[in-house]
Amino acid sequence: MLEQNTARPAIECRNVWKIFGNRSVEALHAVKTRGLSKEQVHEEYDCVVGVADASFQAHEGEIFCIMGLSGSGKSTLVRHINRLIEPTSGDILIENEDINGLNAKDLRKIRAEKIGMVFQHTALLPHLTVRENVALGLELRNVDEQRRLKTADQKLALVQLTGWENRMPSELSGGMQQRVGLARAMAADPAILLMDEPFSALDPLIRRQLQDQFLALSRSMNKTTIFITHDLDEAIRIGNRIAIMKDGEIVQIGTPEQIITEPANDYVAEFVKDISRLKLVSAHTIMQPIEDYLKHNKLDITLCPTAMHDADLDALINLAIDHEEPIVVLDQSNPIGVITKRQLLRGVQGRNADE
Repeated sequence: MLEQNTARPAIECRNVWKIFGNRSVEALHAVKTRGLSKEQVHEEYDCVVGVADASFQAHEGEIFCIMGLSGSGKSTLVRHINRLIEPTSGDILIENEDINGLNAKDLRKIRAEKIGMVFQHTALLPHLTVRENVALGLELRNVDEQRRLKTADQKLALVQLTGWENRMPSELSGGMQQRVGLARAMAADPAILLMDEPFSALDPLIRRQLQDQFLALSRSMNKTTIFITHDLDEAIRIGNRIAIMKDGEIVQIGTPEQIITEPANDYVAEFVKDISRLKLVSAHTIMQPIEDYLKHNKLDITLCPTAMHDADLDALINLAIDHEEPIVVLDQSNPIGVITKRQLLRGVQGRNADE
């Protein structure tokens, strides 16, 4: 059987609204009862809809990307997760605990111990060394000096900055400073990382290197991560799942493959139209179930090349080049589907075989 994600939610947002302005409660009521648009709310109530009825779950160990253009509400939404912003309405749960109900002391504790945050601008303290910057959060928690400095060195090693511990932030490149920010966020060993466009200000080559490093760290440390970006290529490369936002609303949530092959509306379709499908679309998506194929065709499976259900288009094309027979798709050792050259070409085009 194909694998299903059975991990429990580490983060859950339920019907979250954020409306900025003195009449936000009135405006929210008007939206719900009269169906006002974002523009009408601004005109009638002098309020701005930042997030509109947003709901999602992020599972333990998952990288959940939230992407959208500037002003879409993605950064506003992520700041609700550690209550840097208070919602106008809705629930935010961390490991099934509603953080809206936490008092100031408990909120500080959850921010210090359970949630780490990495911003686009790292805001390193210029008068502290790299090691001291990484250890700062532990110092604020009254961790003894020997332990916090040892932890700082361990996290700096993870982000490949061993040897830079005693340097000042001004001596580091932008990419290195971003790695210090990541090390600082990890120093408290949080279960959750919130990353708000952490690599967007960097040059493309450095950005890709940091993406690779972050993915390797994520696999080894199994952190639940909310990753904010305006770049669909970055979201597809990093995310296990992606939420696309527009005008404060989440318009689609899905895996990169689902977003590419099944865009929810014209807005999403326009976003993904230029994205290469070769590494994203799998055999399972474009295959014809083997029972349906055999109703109308004879097939000697022993003569056919085989591919696993999660093989991508690139691998399937390489198989098709070397074989005339259709490709048989396997789930473990069981044949579950067939891909003809016609279906493969339609898959590359982003169209169904029967179109």
